[in-house]
Amino acid sequence: MPFHFCEAKLHPRFIRRFLILFSTLFFLVAGLQAQPTAPTPGKLLLALEKLHTTGSVLYIAAHPDDENTRLLAWLANERHLRTGYLSLTRGDGGQNLIGKEQGPMLGLLRTQELLAARRTDGAEQFFTRAYDFGYTKSPEETFRFWNHDSVLSDVVRIIRQFRPDVIICRFPTTGEGGHGHHTASAILAQEAFEAAADPKRFPEQLRHWSTWQARRLFWNTFRFGSVNTTSENQLKLDVGGYNPLLGASYGELAAESRSNHKSQGFGTARSRGEAIEYFKQLRGDTARKDLFEGINQSWSRMPQAANLGPLTAALIQHFNPLKPEASVPRLVGVYKAIAALPESNPNLRYWKALKLKEARSLIVAASGLWVEAAAKDYVAIPGRPISFDVQVLSRLGGNIRLQSIHWLPGGGDSTLNIGLGIDTLYTFQHTQKLEEETPYSNPYWLQEQHTKGLYVAKDPLMIGKPENDYFPKVSLELNIAGLQLNIDRRVVYKSTDPVKGEVYRPLEVLPPVTLKPSDELLIFDDSVAQKLSVTVTAHTDDLSGSLVLPQLPGWKVDVAHPGFQLSRKGDEAVIYLTISRTRGAAGKLQLAVDVAGKTYNKSIRSLEYDHVPFQMMLSNTEVTLMPIDLKKRGREIGYIPGAGDEVPACLSRIGYQVTTLSDALLAAGNLNRFDAIVTGVRAYNVNENLPNYHQQLMDYVQQGGNLIVQYNTNTRLGPMTAEPGPYPFSISRDRVTDEEAPVRFVHPEQAALNVPNKITQQDFEGWVQERGTYFATEIDKHYQTVLSMNDPGEAANEGSLIIAPYGKGNFVYTGLVFFRELPAGVPGAYRLFVNLLSLPKHLPAHEKN
Repeated sequence: MPFHFCEAKLHPRFIRRFLILFSTLFFLVAGLQAQPTAPTPGKLLLALEKLHTTGSVLYIAAHPDDENTRLLAWLANERHLRTGYLSLTRGDGGQNLIGKEQGPMLGLLRTQELLAARRTDGAEQFFTRAYDFGYTKSPEETFRFWNHDSVLSDVVRIIRQFRPDVIICRFPTTGEGGHGHHTASAILAQEAFEAAADPKRFPEQLRHWSTWQARRLFWNTFRFGSVNTTSENQLKLDVGGYNPLLGASYGELAAESRSNHKSQGFGTARSRGEAIEYFKQLRGDTARKDLFEGINQSWSRMPQAANLGPLTAALIQHFNPLKPEASVPRLVGVYKAIAALPESNPNLRYWKALKLKEARSLIVAASGLWVEAAAKDYVAIPGRPISFDVQVLSRLGGNIRLQSIHWLPGGGDSTLNIGLGIDTLYTFQHTQKLEEETPYSNPYWLQEQHTKGLYVAKDPLMIGKPENDYFPKVSLELNIAGLQLNIDRRVVYKSTDPVKGEVYRPLEVLPPVTLKPSDELLIFDDSVAQKLSVTVTAHTDDLSGSLVLPQLPGWKVDVAHPGFQLSRKGDEAVIYLTISRTRGAAGKLQLAVDVAGKTYNKSIRSLEYDHVPFQMMLSNTEVTLMPIDLKKRGREIGYIPGAGDEVPACLSRIGYQVTTLSDALLAAGNLNRFDAIVTGVRAYNVNENLPNYHQQLMDYVQQGGNLIVQYNTNTRLGPMTAEPGPYPFSISRDRVTDEEAPVRFVHPEQAALNVPNKITQQDFEGWVQERGTYFATEIDKHYQTVLSMNDPGEAANEGSLIIAPYGKGNFVYTGLVFFRELPAGVPGAYRLFVNLLSLPKHLPAHEKN
């Protein structure tokens, strides 16, 4: 029979609270989306094996998806080591196959994909502050944007925190990894291997951590396509075994882990059987047969803790998978033995703290205890009431008493002293005021504007962490088999979806009101005023206020009705602005509202994908106003969607009527009403039906239309299965990564450089991230190249933009990254793209005029 409690007697108590960080095995909320799950007996036994082991290994590379998931799974689950992956960046500069997110929002998505991967393979995730600003071809170019010492400091910090016995690089320092970030990650790993042990390097860190010298540094060599860096004289390990406790081989675990990188199209087939990994040693004493050769990874590595080895071995020996609760008394004994260890040296302190966390998690899991804190709403407002339930269930019985619940800050404590009956669900209902000073929910690295190469962490102690610490959270004080324990639970929100079932999402602490402009970029190509609407959304009841009249020199902003009245949470009001340019240059219009004398200026951006938990980001509400000298021809544009980009919205904002061309519309073949048709990035890679409409598209061009094909790839992950144009050309991996690389006009007379906008060198100023990617090569003579460019030290490349007359119309292939430049409001990119849309028809003499 369930028990329900309202407020128990409240009184303040000031006690020392143990910080408990649950491992991913215990009461895991899978991405805060599915129902929380308790560990299987196999995973409990695996966790006992890890408790018996005192070894660690850190893998270092540059991006999400660089990691060797099979090796990580093997190290964590076969060798039972504390295993970490340090990705220098969050992958912000990558491409996105499943949505439109770019930059920090893509980094937020890829962060969560990495965390989903780690929940699968059993490793832990870390990051530096390095921002992925895009592809580079050398470490020198990379370090022009990353502050070398800042990123090195972060790597050293994480090594000092994690104290790995062995460090493994994914890439070499000699460039075989291709990407400049890859090479830079290896350079930094080698430097940090020694710097972490040097008290003169980054001494400010020594207030929190001590120096650490890893025993060895390896490079995990590879065979990527035609690049083979493995050698039979390298150290070799078979990591392809089968783990009966998990019911999977490490190849199967690796595939499941890697397939979480969905934004990068990295779905991977499961592999089984032998899998040899190769390692080249870079630093440390020589190992011949094993990465950890000669490294004691048992409790006896620390003489003061030698007695723990027999105790943890006995736990494993006597574990009964049908009665895990029978192990609780022995676990309590191990916990007490670990707690009694001295803290006489840094290494002992490190393992004591880590193993106490593991033992606490095991005690809770083996006892069958289930605890959840669920809010009534997914939004909480500082200074306003928040209501939530804490539910406690003892599934297996045993001697468990719930002594008290420590609510959110300012909410006091509830003294209970309840003996938990077996399989009896206890519900404690609680309402309190959320403290006024409670910070809004926002990823810690996105609270400040990042530089071109580095995120900002206001709290240095957050550096390295993959995401924010859990908050809000409640703490429960329990007595389990005579041991006093505090366990924390994050307050979440759950709902029932008719298709997905029970769905969890994080609790969001928000301002009482947020704003959303109808557009974040307004293009002014003439003197005509433009309209902007701002939607004001209430996140609590009874709100009234007004828009703060925005001011920007050189611009005039009129607001007819700035006030709003919102009665209920979720209500919205729309405020309309008229913006005209007087003499202003480009600028950002800051938007805010005044409510009861307080100013609020935040907008919400959110991520909603089934494979990661719901994510949100708060940012200042601003609209970029960009004057561009822009002439246009034509009006109707057809757009064939690709892998997700904002180009259609960009074309709409400069006055084009954009129609999304579905397969049905393409099949109908009635395309002549369009002045131009554009294919989205990677359209031929992601739309397997597109080659079926090749003839319709060629007929459209032949009859006078312009077809602009944005970049596609021709790789294993994104093969081209058909020719997109009327004449043959190939798609290479050539690119120009320097967005400031000089651009030369190969054929200055080409209409693309003259009509209706005269393109000059000024039009290539202010580009972001790169010039272009996946350039054309092996180009048929019918095509004319237009531009020539190259990165420093490389040969000139003319494959960024090719144009072929075909019948009365024109076919264009371009690797120029318009999908990045147009949303960024780069004037020259708009002018050039409009010229491509406006290429003149090739009419016979009798049809002219």
